[in-house]
Amino acid sequence: MKRLLVIKIFFPITTFLVFFFISGCKNDSSDKGKKKVAVIVSTLNNPWFVVLAQTAAAQAQSLGYETKIFDSQNNTSLEADNFENAIASGYNAILFNPTDADGSVVNVLKANAASVPVFCMDREVNSTTAATSQILSDNYSGCVAVGKYFVEQMNKQGNYVEILGLVGDNNTWNRSKGFHSVVDFYPGLKMVAQQSADFDRNKAMEVIESLLQAHPDINAVFCGNDAMASGAYQALVAAGKANGVKVFGFDGAEDVINSIKQKKIAATGMQFPKVMAQTAANYADEYFKGKRDFPKKMPVAVELVTQENVDDYMGYGKKDNTQK
Repeated sequence: MKRLLVIKIFFPITTFLVFFFISGCKNDSSDKGKKKVAVIVSTLNNPWFVVLAQTAAAQAQSLGYETKIFDSQNNTSLEADNFENAIASGYNAILFNPTDADGSVVNVLKANAASVPVFCMDREVNSTTAATSQILSDNYSGCVAVGKYFVEQMNKQGNYVEILGLVGDNNTWNRSKGFHSVVDFYPGLKMVAQQSADFDRNKAMEVIESLLQAHPDINAVFCGNDAMASGAYQALVAAGKANGVKVFGFDGAEDVINSIKQKKIAATGMQFPKVMAQTAANYADEYFKGKRDFPKKMPVAVELVTQENVDDYMGYGKKDNTQK
């Protein structure tokens, strides 16, 4: 009887412990199995990159992954720290907007060594093998379109200045080359100055203020991004020259779209940061599920936005585009 009583008592306890152990293992496995995606961007001091980062994080979250945004503040050393932190913290993929085409390669290689795939967004690194894939705006072709419109609006003559972005970013030079591939064929259009403002609004304002002292008779300003176009326009307003100088940008930022509607800025090239960010997150999801054959470079078309077609667009996208 005693032996039977022990069995009756022991069996339910054993069954409960086994059930508890199995349940605990399932929970541990579920927690450990949840992948983490890091979003490392060049700067959050520009609304365009905020949209890029937030869209990438939101898309990764919607696919079931834990995410965190890291701000490199346009500093390659801080970017390196962000990579080290992401790798050490067990992030399984990195959606990356580089600070420097050459300087950022070493960080991507660190991720490779840790078996962490890297998907570049908008900006590229100068390596054909380091990143798993690079999703990039077609900057050159976009600025060919801007250049053609620039020639038309200027009636093929006039003095202009060009404000470049970060000199270490390939986007800076691809945009400049695309623009000049058209404009340089018109001898009546003379570039009187070319200077960098690091894609920064305040720096562009300071650069234009300085350039106006040396070149008060300019007729146009071509800027490598919309933040600088906004800064250039502010400087022209302060100098009382906004009505006589046409400003051209590139990005498709919301404030510049509104400025085009108000006939303050002539045109911009519309990039699609939401498309690039969502594509990068989707690629990471496919990687986790076993896919390995990604395009090394995935171009995303740029569209010209002018005062004639601006009503078809909104900040960072097209009104009839699903990526609103």
